[in-house]
Amino acid sequence: MSKLRRFLLVIAVLAVAFMFLFPSIQWYFLTPKEDQAIAVGSREQIRDYSRRMTYLVITDLKAKAAAKDTADLFGQKTHRVAIEAAKKAYSLAKKPAPKTWDAVAILSAFPGERSMFDSIESRYREHVLSLKQLHGNAIQLGLDLAGGMSVVIQADLPGLAEKLGHDLSPAEKEDAMRRAVEILNSRIDKFGLTEPVIRRQGEDQIYVEIPGTADPERINSIIMGKGNLAFYLVDSDASAAVNSYLATNPVGIDERTMTVDKPGLVPEGKIVRKVYKKDYYGLDEFTGEYLVLEGKPALDGSHIQSATVSSDPITGKPETNFVLDKEGGDIFYSVTSANVGKSLAVVLDDRVKSYARIQEPIRESVRITGFSADEAEALALLLRTAALPISLSVVSQQAIGASLGEDSIAQGRTAILVGILSIFIFMFAYYKWAGLNATIAQIMNLYLMLSVLTAFKLTLTLPSIAGFVLTVGMAVDANVIIFERIKEELRAGKTRAAAIDAGFHKAFWAVMDSNITTIIAALFMAQLGTGPIQGFAISLAIGNMTSLFTSLFVSRLIFDFETDVLKATHTSISWRVK
Repeated sequence: MSKLRRFLLVIAVLAVAFMFLFPSIQWYFLTPKEDQAIAVGSREQIRDYSRRMTYLVITDLKAKAAAKDTADLFGQKTHRVAIEAAKKAYSLAKKPAPKTWDAVAILSAFPGERSMFDSIESRYREHVLSLKQLHGNAIQLGLDLAGGMSVVIQADLPGLAEKLGHDLSPAEKEDAMRRAVEILNSRIDKFGLTEPVIRRQGEDQIYVEIPGTADPERINSIIMGKGNLAFYLVDSDASAAVNSYLATNPVGIDERTMTVDKPGLVPEGKIVRKVYKKDYYGLDEFTGEYLVLEGKPALDGSHIQSATVSSDPITGKPETNFVLDKEGGDIFYSVTSANVGKSLAVVLDDRVKSYARIQEPIRESVRITGFSADEAEALALLLRTAALPISLSVVSQQAIGASLGEDSIAQGRTAILVGILSIFIFMFAYYKWAGLNATIAQIMNLYLMLSVLTAFKLTLTLPSIAGFVLTVGMAVDANVIIFERIKEELRAGKTRAAAIDAGFHKAFWAVMDSNITTIIAALFMAQLGTGPIQGFAISLAIGNMTSLFTSLFVSRLIFDFETDVLKATHTSISWRVK
């Protein structure tokens, strides 16, 4: 490879690595700790924070306006979000922005308090959710570094096979596990904690990481709880009567028991439930509408086999399609035949997620229309995930304190720094200025390793740090082999350029062989091991792959820079070779 191509390759790799690593730099070094604490919270906590801050800002502005306070608020951090929202409001209204941003000027930007509240809240929401996305793109710390609780859940695939009456095909196993992971994801925000990590582990296990402090009993009850999805017939007349009554009597319903205080308004044997939709935070939000439902479900959600989204071939509008098993199809046909023209509600955990009018008798294949694309996709996901397809049981559960994680990070950082410093001292003492070349290559190696971890969304754990420390010591072996070859060529009387070229050429396969054997061993460890062993093996494999690049390309590029740009004629590589 020519020197120009080698230079361009190194620059391209470093640029791509920086692109992947930049979110981690932003999150861990440029984002204030208080903003990090808010962003890693649950979506419920983010919603509460955004609304609380908006309320405080508006209250303060109104107080200042009432007191005729004309102080310019432009430079104050607490009012920055309100001023940004006011600027946008002035721009949309095509009004000139005020010269002084006092409380009256900010309040005057909005047509009403509701508009002002929504505008300022959206600013807070967008800011925190963007930080949450940034955190998702940064290097993730494992529980042994961040603290929290880990749970390994076992899926009962044999039990599902027995329930279905046949051996599960690979596709059925995959679908059952995917649905189990999806429903755990949909429930997990109920913890009111930092957002957890949920992923498949092997063929029949699910691994859950919950950072922060959590109540194990509460978490188990939510994780192990059965999804309660069902279809209920809607009493439209009673629903209209209840909504009309509660519009003028908002406290006329007990929110805990969902009973209306006016006798006879809800027919005997029927129940009242709230209608919900997803808000801007992705959380269930009460729409203000109530539905009166039959006391018993018309169909249990466990009969659903699949759910997808498609488009109507004539109108092109989105529709949700789901398929029932034979028993469910027979029940559904009986229910829909007897109730054409009535509405059917989809209820999950006592919350009405959606409802639609029955237009004709339906058997196994059901088509629901009248939704936007997002609503249709959300309903399909709900139908796929609401009823757990398999039984789950906790295999193991481990809690780790955050202080232990902080100590581990500090010790790991110290170990890496001491390792690099020790290598630099030894290499400089033995190989003179060429030792600096090796040290730069090792620093680049760590930089690339962290970039690869971020790119593939791998988690940094204590065993991973151990793999990093080991890699720092092992990766310098390649430089040692190359430097010894260069020394042999210099002893043979070759010039600097010729000795470097021959040294790298002759050392190439020795370096490749030593690293490839380590990579093969690490890959076997990663494949056959679990937990800490797997984390150590992955970091070791990544470190060896990146060290090949730094030793064969970056180190060579440094030598070439000294030769061609700095016009070096002698090689400072040994005390005994001139």
